[in-house]
Amino acid sequence: MLSFEEYRSFDGVGLAELVRGKNITPLELVDVAINRLENVNPKINAVITKMYDYARKRAVDTLSDGFLNSPFCGVPFLLKDILQSFAGFRLTMGSRSMKDYVPSVDSELVKRYNNAGVIILGKTNVPELGLMGITEPELHGPTRNPWGVEYSSGGSSGGSASAVASGIVPIAHGNDGGGSIRIPSSACGLFGFKPSRGRNPTGPEYGEVWQGAVVDHILTRSVRDSAAMLDATCGADPGAAYVIGSPAVSYTDELQRNPGKLKIAFSTKSPVGTPVHAEYIDAVHKTASLLESMGHYVEEIEPEIDGEEMAKSYLTMYFGEVNVSIKEIAEKRGKRVKWSELELLTKVLYEMGRVYTAGDFVLAKRFWGKASRSMGEFHKKYDLYLTPTVATPPPKIGELLPGKTESLLLSLFYMLKLGKIIKHTTIAEKMAKESYAKMPFTQLANLTGQPAMSVPLFQDKSGLPLGVQFMAKNCDEGTLFSLASQLEKANPWFNRMPQIS
Repeated sequence: MLSFEEYRSFDGVGLAELVRGKNITPLELVDVAINRLENVNPKINAVITKMYDYARKRAVDTLSDGFLNSPFCGVPFLLKDILQSFAGFRLTMGSRSMKDYVPSVDSELVKRYNNAGVIILGKTNVPELGLMGITEPELHGPTRNPWGVEYSSGGSSGGSASAVASGIVPIAHGNDGGGSIRIPSSACGLFGFKPSRGRNPTGPEYGEVWQGAVVDHILTRSVRDSAAMLDATCGADPGAAYVIGSPAVSYTDELQRNPGKLKIAFSTKSPVGTPVHAEYIDAVHKTASLLESMGHYVEEIEPEIDGEEMAKSYLTMYFGEVNVSIKEIAEKRGKRVKWSELELLTKVLYEMGRVYTAGDFVLAKRFWGKASRSMGEFHKKYDLYLTPTVATPPPKIGELLPGKTESLLLSLFYMLKLGKIIKHTTIAEKMAKESYAKMPFTQLANLTGQPAMSVPLFQDKSGLPLGVQFMAKNCDEGTLFSLASQLEKANPWFNRMPQIS
């Protein structure tokens, strides 16, 4: 039987190798993970649905179901509680409106996770409908950062990030519609990889999510876990809205490939002109120096994209998607959503989605297309684009939630249905800029569909992790993985873990 310290010294691929070598059983791994979950979860609130009976049965069945050759045979795993359906287990999406909803089918991605051999222990916390860069839903309460429990773990995959960072599991599911894998990875000291649009399946319930901005993958401590899982899950499912070519080389093999001398552009300027914390600027400059020492060419330059227009176009999509999501929830439940079942901010976003027109939405999407073309031209010269992952340190719990005065104003806005007034003033532009201020770097890759990663190279002076982000041209996950493997060797982070027990 592994001790917790031994368990934590392996990544997911390493634990699977122990199972295949008959050094440990999947059930023993599940028991270690459950014990850790029971010990630490009361302090961080990362896991909101426990599936212990299922996990233990699955652990026993795994040995007789032909999964010994799967890449993650017997590895404990957690599923983010949004979008991906697991038949028979509740899917709350962090909302009181969905607290009793239980899907009857498995999503395609869940099937692929199971085929990869993982054992799902439970579901992780999310902000309501995955709408925030923090994870503090009223339904489940806030998820805390194991590096400092007074701080946020980020969002919207904050529950998964906190669970992996605290050692409950080596890998956990996340999805990313504006940075929701990369932001919490930066906050919690993890490797966070967002694949290209269309790389992982979205069926059978969705053709595209958030107009193609959302992509699913995992949060990890090691680069090879991320690569191996993408090898196991990638590829379109029947009827997919986006079908992209299969990689010529497996992502696992890319880790052994020298990427050669890459041309890497970098910038520390916020796309919307808001301040960036000095330590986050410094982290990018340190990364640039490290890259040069590794033989890469580095140049400070940014692509020609109007950051404020980007923010406005993203927010327009955001309004519309929230409006439609509330209607879809009513369909799933078979009854209308009561406004008392939704958080105040969600209701305000719903109201904004009611007043924006189809023409506004089309105009926003056309900006996405222009941004994609601009980045395509940019990547003709530069292999990668380096920025901070976020602009500021993780906020403290409650810091980004509306205060009493702001809540009162939002309530008046919603009750008086002032969306049209806000739309036709400069308030909407201000909302877009303010919503981007702390996390302005990640959304571009979601709009353009490009792969991107947050790499946990540094910590700030207080000891909190901070990541730097790399973007590659569309469908070039291979270069990102190859460079990530180099960086992991040059500045290792795997054994850098929070001291929470």
